[in-house]
Amino acid sequence: MISPNDINKGLYIKLDGQLFVVEEFQHIKPGKGGAFVRTKLRNLRIDTVIERTFREVEKIEDVYVDEKSLQFMYHSGPNYHFMDQESYEEIVVGKEMLGHSIDFLKDNTEITAAVHEGEIISVMPPLFVDLKIVSTEPGIKGDTAKSGTKPAELETGITIQVPLFIESGEVIKVDTRTGRYVERVR
Repeated sequence: MISPNDINKGLYIKLDGQLFVVEEFQHIKPGKGGAFVRTKLRNLRIDTVIERTFREVEKIEDVYVDEKSLQFMYHSGPNYHFMDQESYEEIVVGKEMLGHSIDFLKDNTEITAAVHEGEIISVMPPLFVDLKIVSTEPGIKGDTAKSGTKPAELETGITIQVPLFIESGEVIKVDTRTGRYVERVR
């Protein structure tokens, strides 16, 4: 059990029998009355966000969560197959668990999985991935000076906006949190 003062981003807690991860928190000390903590919590089972306020005197059940490094191998239908980097065991993860991370998976991509009591409760892709551009409109000389974007299809099948000077066949860095272009790699 922890006190609300110990709450921080990324903390896993159990409320009403459900597992949550703290996404945002704010410690508030009003002029009158006791201090409290306002939080935004993501339910790991149904992937919804709730807001919850904890008074200073409340006790919160924290949960031990282990993190495993998994390497993507392949997918078949709705199942994605990964290899545990420590035990070399194959682990199957459902499409719904991966969410938008699917858009950034290519062979050998490493992700981090949060495991509670032997069950994967969430997955996190790397913050940045390098992906090859499969197709985009050709660039025109002088486009580097203009600010503008064009759609580009990446090797994983998603389409994102890239600067006008980027061409097919180039490799770019993509931010997996926002799905946006960061820089040209090669």
